Amino acid sequence: MIDSYEAQQLISKHRADSLVIGTMTTNFEWPQISDKPELDLPLSGSMGKASSLGLGLALAVPDRKVIVLDADGSLLMNLGSLVTIANISPHNLIHYVFINEVYRTTGGQPIPLARKLDFAGLARAAGYNHVHEFSFIDELENSIENIMEQTGPIFICLEVPPATKRPPYPLTLTRNVINQFKDTLQQQMRS
Repeated sequence: MIDSYEAQQLISKHRADSLVIGTMTTNFEWPQISDKPELDLPLSGSMGKASSLGLGLALAVPDRKVIVLDADGSLLMNLGSLVTIANISPHNLIHYVFINEVYRTTGGQPIPLARKLDFAGLARAAGYNHVHEFSFIDELENSIENIMEQTGPIFICLEVPPATKRPPYPLTLTRNVINQFKDTLQQQMRS
């Protein structure tokens, strides 16, 4: 299995100037890793909405990659977004899903159909251009440069261990970063 924090470090290393939309558990870890917080938008209290917001940003800023850091429990709240994303087919969207089979942020309760639900299969059936699955960090590390060059939408499942405790970092709240994120986007869209 892949350590979630280590996977996010690798994603950060290869993000370049991508916008990053995180939700739930990644909102604890990603701010500790990211060296471009002005390009990050954590979604707190918005379980299931990261993929939809990522789609909107990918369409609004087509010259920039948009990376969504999602989780299986969160994505379950909005599975229809997979079909919507595949239908619109944004070339610049990269959708990571951390598969830990629990609702980590709320205490580690098992998600419905844990160990049975095939998220990669759902993305393939929906029509994502590329679908990848990784269980080991070296597999991701060997593939990430290629993934960043592919035409989206791209779906990546990362098998991470289940956890019942929140990470030991403060939660980054959307309301605390939204104005900075909007200002950065507006400035970059003008240039």
